[in-house]
Amino acid sequence: MTGTPTRLFVGGAWTDAADGATLPVDDPATGEILCRVADAGPEDARLAEDAAVRAQEEWARTAPRARSEILRRAYEILLDRADGLARLMTSEMGKPLAEARGEVAYAAEFFRWFSEEAVRVEGGHGVLPDGRHRMLLSRRPVGPCLLITPWNFPLAMGARKIGPAVAAGCTMVLKPAPQTPLSSLALADVLAEAGLPDGVLNVVPTSRAGAVCEPLLRGGRIRKLSFTGSTRVGRLLLAQCADTVVRASMELGGNAPFIVFDDADLDVAVNGAMIAKMRNMGEACTAANRFFVHRSVAEAFARRLTRRMEALVVGPGTRDGVDVGPLIDAAGRAKVEELVADAVRRGARILCGGRTPEGPGCFYPPTVLTDVGADSRLMDTEIFGPVAAILTFDDEDEAVRRANDTPWGLVGYVFTEGLDRALRVSERLEAGMVGLNTGLVSHPAAPFGGVKQSGLGREGGTVGIEEFLEYQYVAMPAR
Repeated sequence: MTGTPTRLFVGGAWTDAADGATLPVDDPATGEILCRVADAGPEDARLAEDAAVRAQEEWARTAPRARSEILRRAYEILLDRADGLARLMTSEMGKPLAEARGEVAYAAEFFRWFSEEAVRVEGGHGVLPDGRHRMLLSRRPVGPCLLITPWNFPLAMGARKIGPAVAAGCTMVLKPAPQTPLSSLALADVLAEAGLPDGVLNVVPTSRAGAVCEPLLRGGRIRKLSFTGSTRVGRLLLAQCADTVVRASMELGGNAPFIVFDDADLDVAVNGAMIAKMRNMGEACTAANRFFVHRSVAEAFARRLTRRMEALVVGPGTRDGVDVGPLIDAAGRAKVEELVADAVRRGARILCGGRTPEGPGCFYPPTVLTDVGADSRLMDTEIFGPVAAILTFDDEDEAVRRANDTPWGLVGYVFTEGLDRALRVSERLEAGMVGLNTGLVSHPAAPFGGVKQSGLGREGGTVGIEEFLEYQYVAMPAR
């Protein structure tokens, strides 16, 4: 990992943890340790917060165009370094290089998008209805932010949070996932090169998340939390935000239904399924979790999907021709193994995959299950692995009812050739996003987020910057 930052980034300087602690970064394809990075503790978190607080006032006064140009330069640097960043991401996270290169481009687009949004923050002015007062509305940054990112898209999730914070004029403390700190530290290096002032972004990798984050959220100086991760952890963080009423946006877990109607184009549906299920080895909150297929086409859909899944090549992400890399760690693979075993005990049939390969690494084969029982644990547990679980339905009302029978509501997928049905079912789904005859919904220009226990607020799109801005209203006499 020559040249890759491995220290904390605080106040514009690379530094060791105050207590000298380090944490290992593993290669999930081999189980070997790639390197060790500084492991932040509470004192390091306080220093990072101090730096963000000190920088906030001056950064908020920085011209929007200047903030825009920093993000634009960061966009260009990311593209220039795309191959190296992709290899770094594959090493610590496992995804194939082709997907990693795609993520670098995706991350860069957030910087380009928010470089354009930075100069479009608007206020307002007008006479109030009583005619005696005028109203002046302005937008201002919410203040220092705590950003917490996951391991599955380590570069893109950092960019999706940093981009709007920079555009809005907020300073930040970023805590990346302990499995994938290298991508976040590399991102800090890119932004420093792009001209981001010292203290605006501070990065504190840690294996001690509770000890680092809770004092920040309860301390009264952090004014915004942006978190991507599990619903369980999200609930804990919301409780910690309550004491000082920290503004929170959260992108939490998913349990995405994938509905195939009898009039669907099966080639389109299978293509969509491969994207919605196998992107990032299924380790995505948007991954299709429950496949509801009309009984009349279920056998044909399962046969075609199985053929495509069997053709995928599993191996280290750095190897040419590999489609499916390792899962993130042994615990992640064990969870997938247990969910598949439970489904089989309850009557599911394995059409392909389903057996853990021998040898090093956290690999699991692409798997298709059919005859899945509604009582299987994977029906109400986010699989986070390359497993497609197929159930059948007989009519539209049943499909919608079963799709909505979950506490989560991030995304749903609908495949049908009927326009009326497409719109009707999309409107009935309890989901923040719907993929209609497509397996890909994520885009920097679109608002990303869910309903119910899948989160609060939206990231990306024209509304993404809103999460980092407050309104101020000034009343004055009308003369």
